[in-house]
Amino acid sequence: MSAIMQGMHTDIGLVNTIVARSALSFIDGEKGVLEYVGYDIDDLARHSTFEETTFLLWNLRLPSRSELADFTAQIRRNYELSEGMWDLIVSLPRDASPMHALRTLTSALSLHDPAADDPSEEANARKSISMLAKMPAFIAGFDRHRKGLDLVRPDEQYSIAENFLYMLTGEKPTERMARAMDICLILHADHGFNASTFASLVTISTLSDMYSAVTTAIGTLKGPLHGGANQGVMLMLNDIDGIENVEQYVMSKLANKERIMGFGHRVYKSYDPRATYLKTFAQGIAEDTGNLELFNLSHEIEAIMDREVGSRGIYPNVDFYSATTYYSLGIDLDLFTPLFAMSRVSGWTAHCLEYLQDNRLIRPRCDYIGPHKQPYSQLSERV
Repeated sequence: MSAIMQGMHTDIGLVNTIVARSALSFIDGEKGVLEYVGYDIDDLARHSTFEETTFLLWNLRLPSRSELADFTAQIRRNYELSEGMWDLIVSLPRDASPMHALRTLTSALSLHDPAADDPSEEANARKSISMLAKMPAFIAGFDRHRKGLDLVRPDEQYSIAENFLYMLTGEKPTERMARAMDICLILHADHGFNASTFASLVTISTLSDMYSAVTTAIGTLKGPLHGGANQGVMLMLNDIDGIENVEQYVMSKLANKERIMGFGHRVYKSYDPRATYLKTFAQGIAEDTGNLELFNLSHEIEAIMDREVGSRGIYPNVDFYSATTYYSLGIDLDLFTPLFAMSRVSGWTAHCLEYLQDNRLIRPRCDYIGPHKQPYSQLSERV
């Protein structure tokens, strides 16, 4: 081992390595605790809004009534896209993946920002608000474009959750539908140094721009081991033909050592705290939208899994019931992960803003396992 590697250890996947300090979110996987700046996620899901939660993550405190009103107004003033961005949406191939479209559109925002490379804290905060405000239009706009529908412009009288559903369907959502979306956005807003958040920090640590950091995060979230799990849950539910077949389906999967989507988490060894309230709300929205059979299917899967593997700490995670919620809201399966990004942009940017306060280039070392001192042979001598 070289002298430079003395005292170091190999930690594949950085599972046991703390790479930075953060005051944003706290996770206790053994006890099933998730807090944003010390506030329990269940309290925030029940009482807060996505806008207020974002203020909390960006400012490390809850806002006053006037601060929240000003912050909300600032977000809504940034809803509208430039004509160039609307044109870009309708120029995208209709058969493109929504995550590819979202990544491209987010990156393209920098082309319409003359201060894209301004590294000041004020500029980075402005870019964060812009991406938070515009991402719903990217997702809803592309979905309508690929379906051959006219694009719906954002309406400043609506919250982020309401506005997204309005732009997606062209109709104002019911209060319960908007609240369901808002809760999902709160629950997905941040989750420590997950893969996409860490990827954004690697990018921002080079003093690259905020657009690049979020684009990096979106590309990382796209992977099925990270953001694609809730889509996998819905595919599984659609694969089960009736509640009477749940037992056979689950037991067969377990016997073959196949994964049941939406169960287990790399961090949580008890019930995912993000799923507690969402489960109750998912039932209500399923009832309202005529999807109670789907919820009952989910509930039966949970009961069997609890009986078979609950003792091993394998419980539903946030993806399990968020999939039911999104489907009940009429959202296409391949939009589930973009919705994750629409929420998590608040956490990505919060971590980037925090990390830049005491920035250090992220440059881990690798444990080289290749050969040494190989003799070079001329090309003419090689077979």
